[in-house]
Amino acid sequence: MNKAILKEIVETVVFVVVALIIIRFFFGEVRWIPSASMKPTLVEGDRVIVENFSRFYSSPNRGDIMIFYPPEVDLKYDPLSLFRRLTGFFCKDTAFIKRVIGLPGDKIQIIQNEDGSSDVLINDKVLNEPYIKDRFDYTICKENMFCGPLTLGEDEFFMMGDNRGNSTDSRYWGTLKKDRFIGRAKILFWPVTHFKYFEKKNYN
Repeated sequence: MNKAILKEIVETVVFVVVALIIIRFFFGEVRWIPSASMKPTLVEGDRVIVENFSRFYSSPNRGDIMIFYPPEVDLKYDPLSLFRRLTGFFCKDTAFIKRVIGLPGDKIQIIQNEDGSSDVLINDKVLNEPYIKDRFDYTICKENMFCGPLTLGEDEFFMMGDNRGNSTDSRYWGTLKKDRFIGRAKILFWPVTHFKYFEKKNYN
């Protein structure tokens, strides 16, 4: 292989990698759904387009479906770890997908009702949640869980899966800092029979 061909191959590879990093970091990426925690909105095997750009100029709204790194993931910032995270190549940093329930400054509490159902209270009012799987299918809050009442700090969010009986979320690991967000789920595109566009709504 002569030097001219080798140089062209190297330049092409570098260009592709740089373009991939720019696209993933600034614009968006594709993610697949690995678990049942967001049923019925998202099911295992669904593919979603994630929009990453808005995180640079705005905060998530209540009800947004966000991809993020949970608090227990120790994000390393050495060159190799950054490269893996930015390109997706051999990245071992586990990302979650959940819905934004509590916003900075909110008082949040999860309550169990006498009829066996459960509700989320935001500032002492029941949150309207038409997207959840079942109000009667909730994990019962225990002493070591973050079920409130608690008030979120100025940079804290409370995340929950739509499948409240099968979701490891803020009830287990607490609040999420804004800098942990990767992007917002925009379109469910695969399989095509599940196609859905996620409009920006602020549930109250």
